Amino acid sequence: MRTVTQLLMCIILFSAQAQESTETDLPYQNIPEHPEDYGPGNVIARMIDGLGYRYYWATEGLTDKDLQFAPADEARNLMETLQHIYGLSETIVNAPKGVANERPQDWSALSYVELRTLTLSRLKQASELCRGKRAEDIDKMQVSFKNGEKQFDFPYWNMLNGPLADAIYHTGQVVSFRRASGNPMNSKVNVFTGKTKE
Repeated sequence: MRTVTQLLMCIILFSAQAQESTETDLPYQNIPEHPEDYGPGNVIARMIDGLGYRYYWATEGLTDKDLQFAPADEARNLMETLQHIYGLSETIVNAPKGVANERPQDWSALSYVELRTLTLSRLKQASELCRGKRAEDIDKMQVSFKNGEKQFDFPYWNMLNGPLADAIYHTGQVVSFRRASGNPMNSKVNVFTGKTKE
């Protein structure tokens, strides 16, 4: 009982802090400077940074109308898409941490601000954890899923074509959905340079 109460208090405290966050507190308003070399860990980190920058601007300034938008009745709405991307960000950060992903999970209680803040911070942490890793370090990293007593482990290759690529794909959906709901993304975003004009 005490553990559940402590967890709830942490969630409430974090929620209050997240609500007070300003846009400048969040990572990826611009893409960080590139690493010095094309080592495997640096390449992965740069891929994650590219996702972070895209996600930052895809989710900046969303309205309640945007969050409820879905292209069809049977499709996920934008808020559900953000929940899915958050789950992917958990998987992306858990591999270099050596942590298994517990399934199933339900993130429906998280607000838009919480989802955005947590997703961006998970991506930033994942990038930092991967930066500088050698091929032999990455070879030891696994993508693990745990469901009850069963655990399934996959090589890091599956991260590249799975959760990482999936998160980029769904971030593109967010851009498309918000455009369709009448609130297009900032036109000054430049994903090639990773900078946004003032």
